[in-house]
Amino acid sequence: QVQLVESGGGLVQPGGSLRLSCAASGSGFSSYAMGWYRQAPGKQRELVATITSGGSTNYADSVKGRFTVSRENAKNTAFLQMNNLKPEDTAVYSCNAYTSRYGFPINYWGRGTQVTVSS
Repeated sequence: QVQLVESGGGLVQPGGSLRLSCAASGSGFSSYAMGWYRQAPGKQRELVATITSGGSTNYADSVKGRFTVSRENAKNTAFLQMNNLKPEDTAVYSCNAYTSRYGFPINYWGRGTQVTVSS
């Protein structure tokens, strides 16, 4: 069992930066792929960025060049550095831990942290 807790959200002006953290409790963090998702009011949840257990990363086109996902396995923590934030980045950001066992997917989710980009 893995529990995820996000932090680092808040209110920021356009062009500003925030760094989100996702702290995991439980064992096996280094074996999980980690993902950041976001959901804006009235919209579906969308994938923002992922990082595999080996450190390979992937980003949504809308955040490429502005966001950076990383992980620090020794601290059981994943990060999302967000630069040059735009009003359309406003959403609740949640982290996800993914693995599979015996062919079955296993997902854990945090509760999310609010990011608001506004002047």
